[in-house]
Amino acid sequence: MVSDDVLRTHLQELRRGTVVVASLVALRRPDYGYALLQRLTGHGFPVDANTLYPLLRRLEEQGLLTSEWNTEESRPRKFYRTSDSGKQVLERLLDDLAAVQTSLRTLIEGAPE
Repeated sequence: MVSDDVLRTHLQELRRGTVVVASLVALRRPDYGYALLQRLTGHGFPVDANTLYPLLRRLEEQGLLTSEWNTEESRPRKFYRTSDSGKQVLERLLDDLAAVQTSLRTLIEGAPE
């Protein structure tokens, strides 16, 4: 029997890359960090705030996201949006993800039981 810790570690590794893809997809529509956190969780991508905010900063530094502050409300919020470069990278990531899914499906269907 596999321990919960081993399984949790592998699930975390599997989801790490998918959170990047999910964030780029979600942020095609501008949103602020906390709302993105809720959207991702609601769509099956649970992510901790301590993981998401550094990820958003990194994606912005890489030019894959743009951001701007909204100071019109009582509390200023930083809104993020997938940039044109981010959309190009997203397209490539989605293509690769589809190829991986196809390869896995072929492997599973062809694997003896």
